[in-house]
Amino acid sequence: MLVTLAAGKLVRRHLPLFFRLFHLQNRGLGSSKSKRISIRYHINTSSSSPKPLSVSEHKAMVALLVATTSDPASINPANALLGMPGWKPGPHFQDDMKSYVNEGVRVLVHGKSIVAEDELDKRWEEVTGEVIDEVIFFSKHTAASNKPALTVHPIGVPHLRQGDVPPQGGRPGWAALPNPRMGPWLRLLKNLAQAHNLVPEFEITLEATHHGPLTNKPTMFLEIGSTEDYWKRQDAAQVMAQLVWEGLGLGGVSDVGNWSRENDNKKILLGIGGGHYAPRHVDVVL
Repeated sequence: MLVTLAAGKLVRRHLPLFFRLFHLQNRGLGSSKSKRISIRYHINTSSSSPKPLSVSEHKAMVALLVATTSDPASINPANALLGMPGWKPGPHFQDDMKSYVNEGVRVLVHGKSIVAEDELDKRWEEVTGEVIDEVIFFSKHTAASNKPALTVHPIGVPHLRQGDVPPQGGRPGWAALPNPRMGPWLRLLKNLAQAHNLVPEFEITLEATHHGPLTNKPTMFLEIGSTEDYWKRQDAAQVMAQLVWEGLGLGGVSDVGNWSRENDNKKILLGIGGGHYAPRHVDVVL
């Protein structure tokens, strides 16, 4: 039986049939800051107190950012991000992929379509033992209008029925958990784009869910659109890289949109309908 406790506090838990009421005190556990530890106990029906078998630190969560070399709107922002300080080669994931690490961020680069590799978050956890907290993808954006745009959006194909074939990955009826950073990051993206003189040339907008790949953790796509000329724009790539750098708090700055830290008295906006670019929702967010 695994019992997770918060060190630095007196914790009591009654376990009927197996354990008597026990206390855990924080002697020898270091600073007064709350840390999570795992304590494993044998199930014991005797009257004697249970003894811990092992104590291990709770694993820190990391962000996984995915890019593909097959898409200039994906690999160019990734290269711009990797050109910033602090990056080191990451653990071996699989032979046709490369990884990089910087503080609590992991970048994974592959050569397939950005929607082709399912459950990279789960697979990363299985290979490395790290726990993924969120997933972010760099990608190109296409539109019939061919208008330049920088977009942020959740993923999924909840509108498809069982038996339908998703044209761009995912699973019929499925939607990923939305990354709660999307609202704050859309506002940050607008500010960065304005600072780099990309506005009003580029539209800053949300998109509705419309593609995969499958993920298990809160996810969002960051896209550059909408034609090959714009996909290759280095100034747009630099803005997207800066968005991730500042948004994830790399380089010693505070991250942006950390839901676990900023959720007190925050409102949740559920957007339904409104067209692919959800202009009314964008107005509310911005």
